[in-house]
Amino acid sequence: MGHPRPAPDAGTAARVAPVEIFFDVVFVLTITQLTRALEADLSWAGLGSTVLIFGLLWYLYTGYAWLTNHVPPRRSAAKLLLFAGMAGFLLTAVALPGALADTGLTFAVGYLIVVVVHLILFLHSDARAGVRRLAPYNLGAALLVLAAAAFSGPAVPALWTAAVLVQAVLPYLLPRHSWLGVAAAFHLTPAHFVERHGLLVIVALGESVVTIGMGVPTQQLTAGRAGAIVLALALPAVLRWIYVAATRPAEAVLAEAAPAARSRIAARTYVRPH
Repeated sequence: MGHPRPAPDAGTAARVAPVEIFFDVVFVLTITQLTRALEADLSWAGLGSTVLIFGLLWYLYTGYAWLTNHVPPRRSAAKLLLFAGMAGFLLTAVALPGALADTGLTFAVGYLIVVVVHLILFLHSDARAGVRRLAPYNLGAALLVLAAAAFSGPAVPALWTAAVLVQAVLPYLLPRHSWLGVAAAFHLTPAHFVERHGLLVIVALGESVVTIGMGVPTQQLTAGRAGAIVLALALPAVLRWIYVAATRPAEAVLAEAAPAARSRIAARTYVRPH
């Protein structure tokens, strides 16, 4: 794990490892928790909290997608560290309903673990130049969330907002200190990168199907309600159908692009739009 691996060839097909799929299952739990938290507080404040929490979690998930694309978890040490990252995400999921209130410290500790594991694994690659640019923003965001756990009232959402801005916006405002300036340091294997996001989408849509089935009151199962269930199943099915149709063109565009351009294209199409 201490020796940099050669950059994967753009045309080489790389399968997603089972440990990565397991990682996605853990991450989808945070999405489920976030959905339930929003359902419990359908207000502008609840929506704002949801956006802040999801902003932080999604940005770090995409960071792990880049990580495992660049440093495949083949060795035991890498797999164990990846499990530590999963544990961090699991802590954030458990603490998520009260992340801006009484369980803020648990969420912050879990998030800090996720950030630190991500940086440790990435530093054992040949993308150190890019990682050094990422580290201050990711660590800064994690420390702001940790600081928010010590406060109450308006200071909490203010610190969370600052964390999201530091992590996801500030790098684009400081181009000389952004990872975009050293984008060529990151090597993407298009087949793996596209498949990884596709698997996350199907796990998330599958979770929605499970939730639909578990939420049906069987004592009052009428014909109209059965029809609504079928329509509720049709929505994720159609979304998945549309998504799969776009994967091959996306993979082809990434494969044809130069390394630096490939990283930028991937950021534009897989970090923000997803």
